[in-house]
Amino acid sequence: MKFQRLSLLACLLVPVVGAAEISASDTIVVTATRTETPISDAIVPVTVISRDDIELSGATDLAELLRFQAGIDIGRNGGPGQATSVFLRGTESNHTLVLVDGVRMNPGTIGGGAIQHITPEIIERVEIVKGARSALFGTDAIGGVINIITRRPQGTEAQFGAGGGSFGSQSAFASAGHRGGGSEIGITVDWADTDGYSPLKAVDIDRGYDNLSVSVFGSRAIGSATVTARHWSASGNVEYLDFFGNPIDQDFRNSTTAVEWQQRVSEAGRSKLIVSYIQDEIDQNQVADFVHSDRMSLDWQYSHALDNHTLTAGIFLMDETAETLSFGSGFDEDTDVRALFVQDQWSRDKHRAFAAIRFSDHETYGNETTWNVEYAYDLSGSLTASIGAGHAFRAPDATDRFGFGGNVNLKPEVADEIQAGIRYRPASRHSIDFELYSNDIEDLIGFDETFTAVNVAEAEIRGAQLGYEYTGDTFTFRSEFVRQTAEDKATGSRLLRRAEETLAMSYTQSIGEHRLGLSVLASGDREDFGGTSLAGYVLANLTGQIRLGDKLRLNARLENLLDTDYETAAGFRMQERSAFVELRYSWK
Repeated sequence: MKFQRLSLLACLLVPVVGAAEISASDTIVVTATRTETPISDAIVPVTVISRDDIELSGATDLAELLRFQAGIDIGRNGGPGQATSVFLRGTESNHTLVLVDGVRMNPGTIGGGAIQHITPEIIERVEIVKGARSALFGTDAIGGVINIITRRPQGTEAQFGAGGGSFGSQSAFASAGHRGGGSEIGITVDWADTDGYSPLKAVDIDRGYDNLSVSVFGSRAIGSATVTARHWSASGNVEYLDFFGNPIDQDFRNSTTAVEWQQRVSEAGRSKLIVSYIQDEIDQNQVADFVHSDRMSLDWQYSHALDNHTLTAGIFLMDETAETLSFGSGFDEDTDVRALFVQDQWSRDKHRAFAAIRFSDHETYGNETTWNVEYAYDLSGSLTASIGAGHAFRAPDATDRFGFGGNVNLKPEVADEIQAGIRYRPASRHSIDFELYSNDIEDLIGFDETFTAVNVAEAEIRGAQLGYEYTGDTFTFRSEFVRQTAEDKATGSRLLRRAEETLAMSYTQSIGEHRLGLSVLASGDREDFGGTSLAGYVLANLTGQIRLGDKLRLNARLENLLDTDYETAAGFRMQERSAFVELRYSWK
């Protein structure tokens, strides 16, 4: 199916829901610069998925929230809980850094974070920064950063809910919190279970999934300091099919634990220290195989505000252990990383600039210097032009070096990116954004004819994104179109599982105290392993929130409204038309 026909069909439908790139001046983000910054002042593209967007979407995991974002391709090996990859702006699945409250959750064993296990119920908002960000966050941030901000209480409140739907799906959650007197405390417990469906198109054996997620938060003001403790964990069981179609299953556990100390040193100075611990564990139940990763980190920064400047400097220390056993062999490796970074945010009249540099000392790969330089100019009160450049890297993980086909002589993947943009706000209700980006990645890791990992490729990514948003009195409309090429520079072949064209639109309508939404994604064709071509598709979700009183609300979701038969990974089945409902009770 040609993408043009997909786009036409999407346009004939009522336009789509999803998170919008927020333009309100009081929306504060922290991921773009590591400091609190109004989103309108961020030079790089930042998208925020708000709590309202999350609740209206009815999504069951982070991947479902992300897939309606233009410029993000999701590759999924079947249904709930199955292995999921995110490709941001055409980069590899392990080139996107995933954070939970600023703490990196990408495991040391194999690439990207387990976004399929992050349940929306524990999320307050998601910040997506597009573009190289290694100068701020170190390895892996070649394509961008996704930061999950967990929920915090707004006062004294409690929520409860339960739901169910297709594939024998059941869910329940409870959330409670209190804020007042210089302290905050909150807890969210979310449980989901489904019988699922067969992940392989060639085999008809349903495979289920269950997930118990817990998020706990506590904070206390002590003089001019604030001490915060946070913990998030997701644990459960994933049933799937092996290469031969045999039913097997594995237990998983992902968690982040952090203690944060924020101190106001002076009227202009702020210090923030985060000590964190993460776990990423998979244990097979039919054999003794496992994949375990844990990491201790210390991340400290100091920011000082001057006339027109905000200077920030800090250190990052990390001690990581990665251990696996597969088919009787494996590895147990420790890796230490030390880094020093410094950055400056500058603003004067119509000018804004940002510069950052990071010096990383990786135990295996030695010294690596990464940087970002960005500039924005307000051409008028409604028109802003920006340009930026960055140098990023990704150190090969333990599986690249010691796993099946591993190679201890691998070099880091390095990237040089340039992006430019125009933001136009002709009136308070309208916004138009146009972005161009170019990313050249050297020493891309692949496999040679002996299935050994080698630095074989240079990737060349070129793209453009055009977005429009209109906010009415009772409705919001958003539309984004992306055209990009992601190719192996030497051969001209397309990089796998990335669409060259994507159209996403969103429409939300308030009807009194009720809300309706329709999300539509039109994705072009993609290439996959073995020369397989994946056809383009149109996906639509219909969602609604119905108020049943002051404290009760009914949420409903009709997924895959058009009952599209599509694949995001060759041979793996995706969800057919299905329905889900949830009843929620809120008390404040």
